[in-house]
Amino acid sequence: MNPLSAIYGSVTKIRNRLYDRGTLRSQRLSRPVISVGNISAGGSGKTPFVILLGDLLKQRGIRFDVLSRGYGRDTHGVLVVDPSGNPRQFGDEPILISQRLGCPVIVGESRYEAGTFAEKTFNSGFHLLDDAFQHRSLARNFDIVLFTSQDLNDDLLPAGRLREPVSSLGRADAIVLSEDVDAKYLPSGKLIWRVKRTLSIPQHVQSNSPFVFCGIARPQSFLDQLRAAGIQVAGHKFYRDHHRYSERDITKLLALRDFHNADGFITTQKDLINLGPLYARLAPICFPPVNIELTEPADALDTMLRVIADRRSQP
Repeated sequence: MNPLSAIYGSVTKIRNRLYDRGTLRSQRLSRPVISVGNISAGGSGKTPFVILLGDLLKQRGIRFDVLSRGYGRDTHGVLVVDPSGNPRQFGDEPILISQRLGCPVIVGESRYEAGTFAEKTFNSGFHLLDDAFQHRSLARNFDIVLFTSQDLNDDLLPAGRLREPVSSLGRADAIVLSEDVDAKYLPSGKLIWRVKRTLSIPQHVQSNSPFVFCGIARPQSFLDQLRAAGIQVAGHKFYRDHHRYSERDITKLLALRDFHNADGFITTQKDLINLGPLYARLAPICFPPVNIELTEPADALDTMLRVIADRRSQP
């Protein structure tokens, strides 16, 4: 193991042990908290899964809000996300969640402070905690962890992308797997939920040869999904996750489109937010939404709500 990864792993293990023993204490909100997270640095589909879970709650008529750190924002403190705002204010993923779900989304460095504000301001029955498996300073009533096939053979930070070892999945209540992951590699006794990721690509785009660009954690997966959907990709350009686009980027992308004889652009909805008004310069451009389908969603939701109710009824 890389020496720096070994040090990182030791610090992580000690921190988790202190929380497990109660030496470090978690603060608790009045309303139940459902955490959605992972053990790697981005790219597992947390944001689409939060949107999926939010849609399932809305179908049941359950009011909820979403609490997020607001990664990459330039502001500080607790803020209610404006769906028409910009990522410098709130972060790109909280804006996307707010746009897709139409629910209160609150960002804050302290998710406890964000949740306390939400409970004073909104009549929500539940808090959805975005990207928070490692945010143990806030107690949760149900822990959902997304796990990908890439996580199986990855290394701890900084040599790899893992925030925690695979053994940390023992803290999870439900582990969300894509179809290509074998559950035998995971801790026993956990709820296993299967999901399938799809892209909603308009019919007219499928016959074109677009130039693909994106600034997400695992861009190759996005490119592979497009090709699997039959898109004839003319060329591609990858940026760092949460990349904020500039005039210089637009000029470069237009040149790349012409160089590759592409007839348009395809990127992600998150990139649309980070493009801001610059997106109009790239027309024609398509932003196919990433959709996650959960196997037996009603059963999964029923189980989660039952577990939360049982735990809250205990003294």
